[in-house]
Amino acid sequence: MINILRLGHRISRDKRITTHVALVSRAFGADKVLIDTKDKKIEKTIRSTCKRFGGKFEIETGIDEIKIIKNWDGTIVHLTMYGDELETSIKKIDKSKNLLIIVGAEKVPPKIYEMADYNVSVGNQPHSEVAALAIFLDRYTKGLWQKKKFNGKIEILPSNSGKKVISKD
Repeated sequence: MINILRLGHRISRDKRITTHVALVSRAFGADKVLIDTKDKKIEKTIRSTCKRFGGKFEIETGIDEIKIIKNWDGTIVHLTMYGDELETSIKKIDKSKNLLIIVGAEKVPPKIYEMADYNVSVGNQPHSEVAALAIFLDRYTKGLWQKKKFNGKIEILPSNSGKKVISKD
């Protein structure tokens, strides 16, 4: 099981980025996204996407992040530009255990770094947490997320020219 924990979500400022964190989580093989701030609008958006495009993906907002981390039965990875290199870290992570990936929106408190089993950097330069999450999940799953079948009402087919969409009613 792979869960994503989004910390520091600010409804007025982070709605698009947090939505993209959830969408990348879903598309790249995670099972659930947990968001610290209660946000019914993002819940509705993600559930609507799942209803249309399929897949068994869950979203929960307004959670107690410390409780989630303390009670997590598995490995905890915190994505940060201050962490160890991705290529070094990814080899050490036990793939047989449940995985909680922490993605911050604002400055992450020092206690999160201490609670994580791994603080992993996807490059030591400032960039998007969405990009870091996508790259991490791609490497962690060895690209197998691309083979996942969602069995949704809408299916997008690969195409070099034009849009190929199958709608199942």
